[in-house]
Amino acid sequence: MLRLKTYLVEDSPVIRESLIATLEELGPVDVVGTAEDESTAVQWLAKPDHPVDLVIVDIFLKHGSGLGVLRAAHGPLYHHALVVLSNYATEEMRRKCLELGADRVFDKSNDIDALIHYCGRLAAGETSPGALV
Repeated sequence: MLRLKTYLVEDSPVIRESLIATLEELGPVDVVGTAEDESTAVQWLAKPDHPVDLVIVDIFLKHGSGLGVLRAAHGPLYHHALVVLSNYATEEMRRKCLELGADRVFDKSNDIDALIHYCGRLAAGETSPGALV
């Protein structure tokens, strides 16, 4: 199975390290870069020598917002899956994230298993960027 080159945008060092360990151990994921703020993430993702399969974004960041990352990292030039992982996954926020190009929105408290399952399906080619199922 393909391992997903993944970029993680999360401002909490504790959550970031825990998430990296969990995803790399339980899912087909290799985290190739991280950011804790919007501008760092946007700049990194804009570089053509940084291809990734999956971008995981939190909404609330040290500076800026995950919504800004979604705006910048979505479009015809990008071929990665784009998901949100947040404690603030309300219905309104889910709708906004999907409007801005997120493929899926996961709740940090309840959906880690669902995120790992999604990564497995993505790596196996069972779903693709832009598919909401």
